[in-house]
Amino acid sequence: PKLSSPTGWKFFGNLMDSKAIFEGKDYTPFICGEESFGTGSDHVREKDGIWAVLAWLNILAANNPDPSKPLVTVEDIVKKHWQTYGRNYYCRWDFDVPDAAAANAMMDKMRANTESNTGRVVGSYTIATADDFRYVDPVDGSVAAKQGIRFLMSDGSRVIFRLSGTAGSGATIRMYIEQYATEKLDMPVAEALKELTRIALDLCDIKTFCGTETPTVIT
Repeated sequence: PKLSSPTGWKFFGNLMDSKAIFEGKDYTPFICGEESFGTGSDHVREKDGIWAVLAWLNILAANNPDPSKPLVTVEDIVKKHWQTYGRNYYCRWDFDVPDAAAANAMMDKMRANTESNTGRVVGSYTIATADDFRYVDPVDGSVAAKQGIRFLMSDGSRVIFRLSGTAGSGATIRMYIEQYATEKLDMPVAEALKELTRIALDLCDIKTFCGTETPTVIT
């Protein structure tokens, strides 16, 4: 099965241990990945950079069986993948804001408006679902609430907001933008996501709550 969990490798750990420790349904073997591009499998309970490198080396080897021919690069493989399956344009904006109360107020406002935003047309997009992500662990039944405000568009695009690092006086607001495309596959990410990014900034109204629309970091 395909499972979506909150951010955090600990949620993958339960799935990995579902049979061995919890004596439940066996979800292994499987591959897991997260929004910061960490990847791994069920051999270790943490993201594994060495595993990811070895996986890509195997992919490169399989695409280059004849050393006398020109090298098929990672870029070549990725672009061929896009031509076959389409491309997911993705970026994450991080806003480090000094006022955690303002960041929480912004999230609370979006949370309160999820019902009214569902079905709303914004630009060339329609919000099919707006919700506050709540995860029920299929292994131990534990519940993780308030795991991100999601705007899921009818075409499969999505915008997600999540708070991080709110233990001190400040907070980090993470804004995730993702759009699936089957055409115009070589656009710069910022250009491809320009309209959706503008919509995201309007939906959260971060300028009003936190005084800025300029991210600290873009990944």
